[in-house]
Parts: sequence; C-alpha cells; structure tokens
Amino acid sequence: MPHNKQNILIIGAGLCGSLLALRMAQRGYNVAVYEKRPDLRKVDISAGRSINLAFSDRGIKAMKMVGLQDKVKPLCIPMNGRMLHDREGNTILSNYSGRDHEYINSISRGGLNALLLDEAEALEQVSIYFNRKCTKVDFEKTTAHFYDYETKTDFIEDADIIIGTDGAGSVLRRSYYLERKFLFSFSQDYLSHGYKELSILPTDDGDFKTYKNALHIWPRGDFMLIALPNLDGSFTVTLFLSYDEGEFNFNNLTSDEKIIAFFKKEFPDALELMPNLIEDFHENPTAPLGTVKCTPWHYKGNTLLMGDAAHAIVPFYGQGMNASFEDVVVFDQVLDEGFGTWEAVFKAYEKVRKRNTDAIADLAIDNFHEMKDHVANPIFQEKRKLEMALEENFPDEYASKYSLVTFNEDMSYYQAMIQGRAQDKAILNMLSDGEIDLQGDLKVILDKVKAETNEILEEDKIAGLK
Repeated sequence: MPHNKQNILIIGAGLCGSLLALRMAQRGYNVAVYEKRPDLRKVDISAGRSINLAFSDRGIKAMKMVGLQDKVKPLCIPMNGRMLHDREGNTILSNYSGRDHEYINSISRGGLNALLLDEAEALEQVSIYFNRKCTKVDFEKTTAHFYDYETKTDFIEDADIIIGTDGAGSVLRRSYYLERKFLFSFSQDYLSHGYKELSILPTDDGDFKTYKNALHIWPRGDFMLIALPNLDGSFTVTLFLSYDEGEFNFNNLTSDEKIIAFFKKEFPDALELMPNLIEDFHENPTAPLGTVKCTPWHYKGNTLLMGDAAHAIVPFYGQGMNASFEDVVVFDQVLDEGFGTWEAVFKAYEKVRKRNTDAIADLAIDNFHEMKDHVANPIFQEKRKLEMALEENFPDEYASKYSLVTFNEDMSYYQAMIQGRAQDKAILNMLSDGEIDLQGDLKVILDKVKAETNEILEEDKIAGLK
C-alpha cells in the first residue's frame, strides 16, 4: 500500500469527496479538499438541485465503514414502497420488498453532506477550502490550478495524488479529454426529458399533507411526477417531462394558465397540495438528465476520477449517491490488498468497479421507463405482487431485481443486473403465457421461476451476453 503519510488533494467537497476525505484521513493520509461553492453549512447552495435523496443499503455500508451509521439515522425517513397515484387520485402502495426490514430512506442531501464535512474536518489530517474553483489539472505534474473567489487570485497546488470527485462536469475529466496525451474515451448521453424541482409544503402545524413513508409516483406513460418526504413535513416534488414532445412539455409550459391546466388534467390530487406550484415552477430551473461514461478513470499513478466525475447516472434507481459511496468502499478494499504503488491501486480499482458502474447506469435508464409507465401496467403490477409474495414466503430463496440492486450491498451491480433481468424475463414470459398466476402454489411457482431464470442465464452465457 502507498505510504499513508502522503498528501492527497481532492477536488470537490460534495457527498463523494467529503466521504473520501474522511476515510483517507482515517487511514492516516493528509488530505486537502477544494470546493468551488461556498460552505453549505453556512449558506443555502441548493439552487434547484434535489434537496433529498434515496439512501439505501450500499450507502449505509459506507457509513458503517467510517463509523457514522448512528449519526446518519436521525436524518432518514423510511420509505417502505412506492405510492402510485392515478389521474382520479386513487392510490396503491407497492412495497419495495416482501421482507419487512428492507426499505429505502429519504435523506437530506445538505444534512448528510454537512455531517460528512463536520466529521472530516474534525480530523487534524484534513483541510477543506471553499470558494476555490479548479480551472484545470496538470496530470503530468500532479498539480491543480485554482481561482480563489474571495481574493480574486489564481494559485496552484500540488500533491502526491489528485482525486477528482467534482461531479458530472468534472474539471479533471475535462483535462483528460482536452489534453489528448493518452487515449481517453468519453460519452455523455442525455434523455429527451428534463426535470424541475417543486414542493409540497407542510401543514400549518408542521405535519405531512400526505402519506409520509413512501416515495410517491404519478406515472403517466411519457412523463411522471415523484415526491420524497423531508424531516420538516414537506415533500420535495420532481417533475420529469420532455423538453419539446407531447401536448405538455417544458418548452410550452410558459403561462400560469397552462401550468395549472396541465396539473389539473394529470395530477389533480397533487395540485390540491401545492398552492405554491406557480411560484416554484417559475423560480426553479429546468435541468437535463444525462449519463456519463468514460475510461480510463486514472492517469498513471497521479490522478483518479471517482463518483459522478467517472460515472454520472440518471436518478431513477435511487442509486447515484449510493454508487458514489460504494466507490469509496471499493477503493478502501483495494487499498487493503496491499498494492505497492498508486498506479497499481488505481488499475485494480477501475478493473473491479467500471463494469459495475456501467451496469447501474443502464439499470437507471431501465427504471426510468418502469417508473413513468410500467408501474401502471396491469401485468407489471401482477409481477410485483407475485415477487412480493415470493420474498415474503421464501425470504432466503428469492429476491427481485430491485431487491438485488438495492438491498444486497454485497452483490455487485453487474451481478444484480444479470440475475435480475433474467428473473424479470422469466416471470413476465410465464405470466403472459398463463403458466403461472397469483392463485397458484407459491412453492411450485418459485421452482418454475428459478428453472426458467437459470435457462435464460445459460442462454445468455452461451450467447456471450453474460
């Protein structure tokens, strides 16, 4: 393992960067973190970004690694399932798992980030600097160039290694691409949909206006609305909508009248809870939804990309933050393997991690279509009911694709994807063909699902898809 008294420079003090700083300092490294934004513990810097996130077992595993699981728990609101809303305001609660102990959490992005910053800053090996924007990285010299917003001056910092956790717009990744000093592959793919943050405010008594312990979804085929609960009794509401397709889209929702007409037609029960809709709609930005993939993530033994800087994904599996936290867990495990140089560490890390981040990126796209459309489809609802029954009655023998991804933190994303897709195909085929139904013997159904799944996995293996 590289000597733990070396100096590490981290670009970006978001969730991934602050966790990485904390963990590397716990291992004895000297860590300097530079963040272009102000200190979120002192000023509000949300600027229309999601103020809450889905936090699940992979993220919890990371908190256990740094000893923060007990401090994180008070920031969480458990969400046991999806509350589906139709156009008439009728609701169905679809649990995430047939096992009672499996649920996801709504957590404050700012609250969690602040906790990680506090814990990292409490260690003498960590220094965190805000309002310092990285302008470029010289990865040959292992130096980073910064602009100080407070003093209006430029400066350069060096270190033994530089790690970019500076998000989807990473300056380190841009330096890799623009310098063209090695073969670097990069893709950035956008959905035709964007998103806008809205809100359901608490009651005058500070209570929740609708059911608290669920992720609310209004699926409408080509678009959807979702809502996650906050500790103050509010909900963060997000509208996912095409920029320019359909009767209603972000480009034509320009007047108060049209916005109200859209919500009256598509989300009437949500509209009743949102007297602040027009103000939120005009004040909050519309942002794109994109996937970033690139390779390699590192240059020799000097620099490394991590988190969204290496693999930004769309938010529809609730795994963006969890995947970035898992990056730090995997990196920590690689460090334990005792490689003698940073270059060996970085190569081993990317080799084990890249396939898995590609997998969760693809799964997130799949779940986008599932959430906006499939969850309202009768055969999909039948499939979910069957999976819940299998998980409840055979908790040690069956886990749905969602459970494999979300609640099996020791299974890789890639394996969860391969296994989960095969199971989905097996169940949907047999439901469509009438080979199984909800009234049948569950043990017989389980055996059929396992057999069909194994056949599909074997076919995929022969075809080179696995």
